[in-house]
Amino acid sequence: MPDIATIVREIAEEMAAAPDRGQVATYIPPLAAVSPRRFGMAVIEADGTAHLAGDAEAPFSIQSVSKVFALTLALGKVGDQLWQRVGREPSGSAFNSIVQLETESGIPRNPFINAGAIVVADMLLAGHAPREAIGEILRFVRALAGDDTIFIDEAVARAEQETGYRNAALANYMHAFGNLAHPIERTLGVYFHQCALAMSCRQLALAGRYLMARGRNPDTGFSIVSPQRARRINALMMTCGHYDGSGEFAYRVGLPGKSGVGGGILAVAPGKASIAVWSPGLNERGNSLLGTLALERLVQRTGWSVFDPGADLGR
Repeated sequence: MPDIATIVREIAEEMAAAPDRGQVATYIPPLAAVSPRRFGMAVIEADGTAHLAGDAEAPFSIQSVSKVFALTLALGKVGDQLWQRVGREPSGSAFNSIVQLETESGIPRNPFINAGAIVVADMLLAGHAPREAIGEILRFVRALAGDDTIFIDEAVARAEQETGYRNAALANYMHAFGNLAHPIERTLGVYFHQCALAMSCRQLALAGRYLMARGRNPDTGFSIVSPQRARRINALMMTCGHYDGSGEFAYRVGLPGKSGVGGGILAVAPGKASIAVWSPGLNERGNSLLGTLALERLVQRTGWSVFDPGADLGR
């Protein structure tokens, strides 16, 4: 059995010494202010054992990692009807690209690009005021992590609103095709606040455990989603979770994962562990440079890649 505690500590030490740390996101001012020296890592095993290193307890803006939780909530509300408005294919384009919407009649390629997540936010708004929909997302994530200190960073949400011109363009374009049911400013308000969730690596890894445990909360045994739905969410994370860098992430890491431009990545080793890393410097695809490297080294030393024929991943 690999010594996970030692592996996590060693990887954090290696990341602290790494000279190339990528570039922080500059188009959202609060993210631009975060030091690229920060690095955190949390690995929570199936039995609940937690291994933390670096800045694992520091809250950061999880940004698009939140799309995993929003998708889970929306699937619980509307089921597979969701796929009539959002696709399930990799985009091959940047996370905020508008190009494919024109040729595909306003149907986003998948729920993890910005356009797809805006449609998911529109679904969560059904029957609710924006504040209620935002509160539902926050309560859901707090319940998953078992931690009521998780919060929405209002300064980040305001900055997203003030700088989100491309997201507004995506929303307007989809509205023109009839793929948004609510006023654009309300749907975007839900989306911007969802992306402004602030969590630590430890909290994020705790919240993601249901995807490691066949859809169940490992502490209570309560079913969050069915095993089939958990498997399908993991599949989407594998194929679409890193935008036009998803293939490279699968090649290097071999785990379902979802990144955010705040520098966080949630990764899932089915049956083994829920993993969160954070390093705010991004690569050219908008994914955490050192976070990806840390996960690559983790799977190399543990054999947790889903493509490792010798790995027992609880299936």
